[in-house]
Amino acid sequence: MTRQIVLDTETTGLSAENGDRIIELGCVELFNRKLTGNDLHIYFNPERESHEDALKVHGLTTDFLRDKPKFGTLANDIVEYLRDAELIIHNAAFDVGFLNKELELAGLPPLRSFVSEVTDTLAMAKSVYPGKRNSLDALCDRFGVDRSNRTFHGAKLDAQLLADVYINLTRGQDALLIDVATDEPKQGAVLVVDLRTFELPVLSAAEHELAAHEEVLVQLDKSSNGRTLFRKIGEMAVA
Repeated sequence: MTRQIVLDTETTGLSAENGDRIIELGCVELFNRKLTGNDLHIYFNPERESHEDALKVHGLTTDFLRDKPKFGTLANDIVEYLRDAELIIHNAAFDVGFLNKELELAGLPPLRSFVSEVTDTLAMAKSVYPGKRNSLDALCDRFGVDRSNRTFHGAKLDAQLLADVYINLTRGQDALLIDVATDEPKQGAVLVVDLRTFELPVLSAAEHELAAHEEVLVQLDKSSNGRTLFRKIGEMAVA
């Protein structure tokens, strides 16, 4: 089974090519479509200010990021964490573009050279819900995913929300669980129950119920010229 990493980033702006940098990386690991708890969350010092509009979105100030590590110092560790995984990203082109630029600056190969594939949940949602709003917020609302704690966009929180959205979007299950017992029935498995262990009570019909039933049968006899199927089955059972 492919190891999956649900990934999100926050950045100083919208253009990696024009010098904007990643300031936060959030990753949530799934295995067999279950949360493992082996997550990754890092803030980075981008060595530049965030654009005003970006700061309104993520709320990560220059003062907060000043003592955080630079991406290049942890790039190899990030590559090893992501290696061979399927990445699940909402609007993947944006995050992949920024990650590739950071890897390039660190002298490392691009993302697709060491991950198994990249799955874009925005493209998936557009194919399932064409013409509808398919932002992460809209999908959370559509699937009933709780985002009440989301004051600012945060990479780790958004990755957690996206993991729940992805499971709902791919119809695998309704909730994400950690350390699920391995003896639970697998989806699609047939659960065999020995009915011999059950004692089913037999409830006899009351006299008024029997009389009402007989009245219905008499009416059916008249309309079917005596060919009431219920009576014939009863006769066959007695015989």
